[in-house]
Amino acid sequence: MMMKEKILFMGTPPIARTMLERLLREGYEIVGVVTQPDRRAGRKKQLQHSAVKEYALQQGLRIWQPQRIREDHDELMQIDMDLIVTCAYGQFVPQPLLDHPRCGAVNLHASLLPRLRGAAPIQRAIMQGDKTCGMSVMRMVKKMDAGAVMAQRGIPIEEDDTSGTMFAKLGELGADLMAEALPAIFAGTACFKAQDEAQVTFAPAIAPQEEHLDLSKGLNSAYDQARALIPQPCGYLLHEGKKIKLHAVRRLPAHHELPQGTCAGLIEKGYAIALQGGYLLADVLQPEGKKPMDAASFFNGSGKQWVGSQLS
Repeated sequence: MMMKEKILFMGTPPIARTMLERLLREGYEIVGVVTQPDRRAGRKKQLQHSAVKEYALQQGLRIWQPQRIREDHDELMQIDMDLIVTCAYGQFVPQPLLDHPRCGAVNLHASLLPRLRGAAPIQRAIMQGDKTCGMSVMRMVKKMDAGAVMAQRGIPIEEDDTSGTMFAKLGELGADLMAEALPAIFAGTACFKAQDEAQVTFAPAIAPQEEHLDLSKGLNSAYDQARALIPQPCGYLLHEGKKIKLHAVRRLPAHHELPQGTCAGLIEKGYAIALQGGYLLADVLQPEGKKPMDAASFFNGSGKQWVGSQLS
């Protein structure tokens, strides 16, 4: 009977859970799961498990949640493992741990490296109007997302994609890519190619001020920014100093004479905001202090009174 290869998995959000599910289906032995500590979230600020921890608990896997893995990895160094696989873990992994497994450590990153290294590659790809995105299997090195690449595959970013839909698509794509790559990695026959440093771009985490939608660059830019922030944290605009979040949006190219940011009422069942180049149609909105609601419900409430006023 062949021995199963032993993998230590490191990841946190749903896209990483998809990868962990696939590793188990492929028959690998998961000797442990490392994920971010529980965080307080929601209105009640209750402690919540990561998506990876939820699944690991269901599967009865051993779980580690170090606050700072750089300072707290001695126990992990005692585990017998063949490979570390990481996907959106969220902390820098110390070099001694990367060097510990027989086959080293590989990472699944959600961009076509060397483009979009960093914490928010999917959001940044949509925000800057890219037409494609993808997944890369790379060696883990000390420098962020800078390791040699073994495999990568891209898919289109469609007109109506959001970060949420792209995370789901890329999760499945990445799981397939890693599953195809692992046999060669374990056999020692995988070919890794160094990244071209001249082509590097970065995808830093979304800053709080970037959640405020910028209407000054017109329809296409505002639309891309809005859908890049869906489903979390969702972009917002201001009306008389109060936030209104946009949970679902479309764009409608059109000619009009309205000033930038004018509320234009219901158009094609969306709440229309006039911009250079057309209308940003909000299908689901959330006024400050209220729950999300569809455009018609919003219009029949305060939205009707907003027509002709400015959002910024």
